[in-house]
Amino acid sequence: MIRTATPADVPVLHTLIRELAEYEKALPEARATPDQLHEALFGPHPAAYAHIAQDDTTGTPVGFALWFLNFSTWRGVHGIYLEDLYVRPEARGGGHGKALLTELARICVQRGYGRLEWSVLNWNTPSIAFYESLGARPQDEWTVYRLTDEALTNLATQP
Repeated sequence: MIRTATPADVPVLHTLIRELAEYEKALPEARATPDQLHEALFGPHPAAYAHIAQDDTTGTPVGFALWFLNFSTWRGVHGIYLEDLYVRPEARGGGHGKALLTELARICVQRGYGRLEWSVLNWNTPSIAFYESLGARPQDEWTVYRLTDEALTNLATQP
């Protein structure tokens, strides 16, 4: 059901990422190209990793998890930051999301990583309920901040 992504999966990963962006009502923000994904995942210095969820009967990709390593200065070890988790609507409830998270948890435990973290949109109550059913807890005392586009450029050009 779950396998490590290969370079041949880049087109389907790109499609799934765009489906996720559409689900999150943010399709115009999904600007990554297949070439960028290939470089990030399979270039000489991979910055991210991906797993594919596939239908057990047909082998058709039905979801993915894309992640990268982070580091906890307090724990002194790496962790996994799950950038995206997506399962196509017609495959939801089939255990693919749980299987993807289970695989990432196994990687954490096997490699001695201290955390598996991700963000979820506040309105996405089905996902929140699913994550909490697995034992995940929100980090309500933290607020995520982000610099992008013009604000990022403006800060970078400050003297």
